[in-house]
Amino acid sequence: MLESKSEGSVDSPNWTVEEETEVRRKLDWQLVPTVTILYLLCFLDRVNIGNARIQGLEEDLNLYGYRFNIATSIFYIVYLTIEVPSNIILKRVGPRFYIPGLVFGFGIVSLATAFVHNFDQLCALRALLGIFEGGTMPGIAFFLSSFYKREELYFRIGIYVSAASIAGAFGGLLAAGFSQIPEWGPAGSRLHTWRNIFFFEGIITMLAALAAPLVLPQSPESSRYLTPRQQWIAAERLRLEHRAHPNERVRARHVSRALLNINNYICAAGFFAINITVQGLSVFMPTILRQLGYQSLTAQYYTVPVYVAASLIAIAVGLVSDKTRMRGLYLALFTCLGIPGFAMLRWGAGSQVKYAAVYLCAVGAFPGGPGFLSWGLNNAAGPAVRAVSGGWIVTLGTLGGILAVWAYLPTDGPDYPIGHTINLVAQIFVLFLSIFGIFYCVRENRIRARGGRDSRLVGLTEEEKADLGYRHPDFRYIS
Repeated sequence: MLESKSEGSVDSPNWTVEEETEVRRKLDWQLVPTVTILYLLCFLDRVNIGNARIQGLEEDLNLYGYRFNIATSIFYIVYLTIEVPSNIILKRVGPRFYIPGLVFGFGIVSLATAFVHNFDQLCALRALLGIFEGGTMPGIAFFLSSFYKREELYFRIGIYVSAASIAGAFGGLLAAGFSQIPEWGPAGSRLHTWRNIFFFEGIITMLAALAAPLVLPQSPESSRYLTPRQQWIAAERLRLEHRAHPNERVRARHVSRALLNINNYICAAGFFAINITVQGLSVFMPTILRQLGYQSLTAQYYTVPVYVAASLIAIAVGLVSDKTRMRGLYLALFTCLGIPGFAMLRWGAGSQVKYAAVYLCAVGAFPGGPGFLSWGLNNAAGPAVRAVSGGWIVTLGTLGGILAVWAYLPTDGPDYPIGHTINLVAQIFVLFLSIFGIFYCVRENRIRARGGRDSRLVGLTEEEKADLGYRHPDFRYIS
């Protein structure tokens, strides 16, 4: 029989390893490809403004000075205010229609961006995009955490967050292709070059959102891909893992516990630093490559292999991390690529050297997003606390996206020494955070193992003990 219960649980699983493996395999095929496609489109509709910029958007909308940076940062400001409330709504109404609804919304906004004619209209639509996209990343992360155990989560989150890398690759190819479509459309709303990018990518996003509810289940026990017994196993294994009822509602005490969890702030700070690089590269990589001497279309194409390499590495790191049940070690190790990468961009010479440095930066940074997010979700129990924690980590981390927008300023080009220095410091910060996170989790586990947190159980009923979540003395952090 399988021995995989949460520590301190008095229950024992009543199924075999083979049965649980089959359940997990079926869930993988049902959930992971679907959410990966949805997040790919989410990230694509977010960063296509960078592709559109070098295809004429900047000139057509008169985005002189810092106007491009302002329009881009408005998105992140709105985005970070939405994440926690969105996850609370998601916890209440369920994911099957809510997540696709968000995706359909930002698809409409992307399509509408094809028809903007001035800076003010662009800013308004970027704010709307932030409203719909703000709940997507933390929503999908919480959704997956409601179907997978802690040691299974990083790999799955790694796959869907790596859709950001894949989106960059597709974004360059799609932007190059769509921008070549001849001018078309009614008089007064002619579509061409950069407008085609927003229009067609918006259409694709809306179609995918309409199809998603046909695949996504509301909960493990409602998956139509599973037999009745498999539905029971899918739900029960998580109850044993998280020591809490999966359908508990978010209460004030759950919000408080999420906001007071030290591990959440370690992961949020790491996510913030990683976001400086990930968002910065995603929006400004075409511009950086153009400044290295590559023409607009060539710069679009040259982004593709960088993103493909970064996505493959991020997925591989997630798999290894889940197998070894370690998070901080791999987050620390990959800064050994990002740190020299940004040092080469800052002080190196020659387009080939700097293009190689872009590879190091992307491969070193992209595993960090799913790493810190899954680390936070792993160490935030039960389900209601996890829902708030996921949104809170991404909310604080999104501040890194705002800093990324202002790291690469027009006055700093063509070498962007300030932007590269900021990212170099961010990678060093990730290294120290990862090491600190490891020591914190190991120390807390040792304190609990010798009974140092048992006082939390004094005077509590069994129901109150079960509601302690990550604060329960028997709960162990993943380091």
